[in-house]
Amino acid sequence: MSHDLRDKYRSTPLYGGNAAFIESYYEEFLRNPDSITDPRWRAYFQGLSEAAGQGRDVPHGPIQRSFAHYVQRRATGGAGAGARADEALVAAAAQRQAAVLRLINAYRVRGHEVARLDPLGLWQRPPVSDLDPGFHGLGEGDMDTVFNTGSLFAEERLPLRKILDLVRTVYTGTVGAEYMHIVDTRRKRWIKQRLEGSWGRLGLGHADDH
Repeated sequence: MSHDLRDKYRSTPLYGGNAAFIESYYEEFLRNPDSITDPRWRAYFQGLSEAAGQGRDVPHGPIQRSFAHYVQRRATGGAGAGARADEALVAAAAQRQAAVLRLINAYRVRGHEVARLDPLGLWQRPPVSDLDPGFHGLGEGDMDTVFNTGSLFAEERLPLRKILDLVRTVYTGTVGAEYMHIVDTRRKRWIKQRLEGSWGRLGLGHADDH
């Protein structure tokens, strides 16, 4: 991540220093979506929930506490250093997987902000920090790692490099797709499938004209 990008990252509400606040805000959304009155936050959290896979995400707090309790129990129950190392590797892999799903959702929510809509290249727009893999803790070393694609309309597992190619083609190409604010999940899923399932090339047939 460049120095300028880091500075922009630190100035955003998603910076790590504010992570606890954002996490609690997201937990509140999962408990009661109507309690989040800001439409941008609601759209962002809705996308995070859907990116987790089929159905709605669940509050993370109880899961995190349960996992911490499990690790502690294993550690105090005589588990060797090898077992603890394995648990650390599993936890790190889970964090990277979650980061990939957040990255996919970031492109769905904000990719239109950097779509190539100006053929003359005269429109100067600020970069969108959370479209950078580094913003989510992902780097070049992760590009050939195969991850679950969550609710992405693609193969179930793909290398990060191919996932990025897909979402960049779909959401930052010459079509600016902005639909995550739609409340009707069925309609939103239809648009998502049309975009991602054809990698951004909309070829609507006659049956879709009705």
